[in-house]
Amino acid sequence: MGSVPTAKKAYPPGIHVPCLTWFKNDATQELDWDLQKTHLEFLISSGLDGIVIAGTNGEAVTLTTDEKAQLLRTTRQIATQLGRPNVTVTMGCTGQCTRDVIRETVAAKEAGADYALVLVPSYFHFAMNQDAIVGFFEELADASPIPILIYNFPNVVAGLDVNSEMLDTLARHPNIVGVKLTCGGIAKVARVAASHRPEDFSALAGQSDWLVPALSVGGTGVITGVANLYPKACLQIYDLWKKGDLQGAQAAQLELAKAEWGFGKGGINGTKWVVAKIRGYNLESAHCRRPYPTFDDAGKQEWILDVVGQLGKVEQSLAKRES
Repeated sequence: MGSVPTAKKAYPPGIHVPCLTWFKNDATQELDWDLQKTHLEFLISSGLDGIVIAGTNGEAVTLTTDEKAQLLRTTRQIATQLGRPNVTVTMGCTGQCTRDVIRETVAAKEAGADYALVLVPSYFHFAMNQDAIVGFFEELADASPIPILIYNFPNVVAGLDVNSEMLDTLARHPNIVGVKLTCGGIAKVARVAASHRPEDFSALAGQSDWLVPALSVGGTGVITGVANLYPKACLQIYDLWKKGDLQGAQAAQLELAKAEWGFGKGGINGTKWVVAKIRGYNLESAHCRRPYPTFDDAGKQEWILDVVGQLGKVEQSLAKRES
């Protein structure tokens, strides 16, 4: 199974993107590897701090472990080709039993992942009380060969929430290094920062529209689907904040929040469609794996293109982040 880390390996601060996964539009809906590689090249070359494979935006629950592993290997290969062999790569884990999630982390390690982003198992949500959730993460972390980033997203796990008390307990485990808060819990960010050094356990925003608020109370960054289209705009906010230009970061945040609304309301199928449309990708490969519905309503397409497209000029005006 491999050795389990005995010392904390801090989750890198900054802007991480949950990479979209692209599929062919046929009966099999196999991965569209040509488009996948094109998109990965775009993301990695943009200077983003990390790539998340098989996150929510990557349609994690529709992917097999073998597909995830191939995506990881491809990501690492492209990163090496682009001169960024050590870019942080995280794999999403969505298994419904501890044994399976442990196996996912082992496969992730073997395929080149640095971290695992793990949701709470939720099929038997009625039985997953606080002790069960904490026990799951502790047993997983005891066995995982890579560090664990808790993924708190109650909306997709039947309302299960990893609360601050649970986070405080789990933060003490040597192989649990942080939490992605897609719950929008800004107070949780503050409580994590008040009790733990970011080198030991950090909190990241789950959406880019509250990146500045998260940073202001001790958050270390964000994992955001918006970076699939506007990586430089996301990086700009973080870099301005780190330089101490708070006014500039806040102004950039307000502009980005407008686009984030389009991604959030459009859903994953809307996100894929608008990214493909603006990036000039083949729209036939912009559909989610079924049964997720296609984003084919002309009115919705017009709306999301208008809302999201407004940030395009900002993105084009920004210089590429220096490595």
